[in-house]
Amino acid sequence: MIESYRDLIEAADTQSEPQRFLFVFCRAELPEDASPEEQSRFGRGEGGALSPIICVDKPLQEVRQFESLVEESRATGQDWDVVFVAAMSGRGGQAPTTDEAQQPLTMMVETIRLGNVGNYLAFSRGGELLAIG
Repeated sequence: MIESYRDLIEAADTQSEPQRFLFVFCRAELPEDASPEEQSRFGRGEGGALSPIICVDKPLQEVRQFESLVEESRATGQDWDVVFVAAMSGRGGQAPTTDEAQQPLTMMVETIRLGNVGNYLAFSRGGELLAIG
């Protein structure tokens, strides 16, 4: 059972094929036509919509530490609230390439945009595993 980013990395290490991770960084936003109740909930850190702002794929060896991922994201100048993570397995002892990850990453962004996030792990900026549903 994955309960932390460290658990995710350990699970990837046990796979028979090399892994490539897909990341979609999202910002929590409140629609302009939000009701006062929705605004209040959003102020408490609840509700709103998650809008993808950055997506990237990385081989496992580049994302072993969550803090390094957060630091790299700071360099983009984009503020984010949640990062969704998925993994792709390689084949024949080779990790998937960036080219091979492009279509799954694009599909991941679109499914998140539509609110279908159940197939991904979600982490806060602090690295806490989130339950979003």
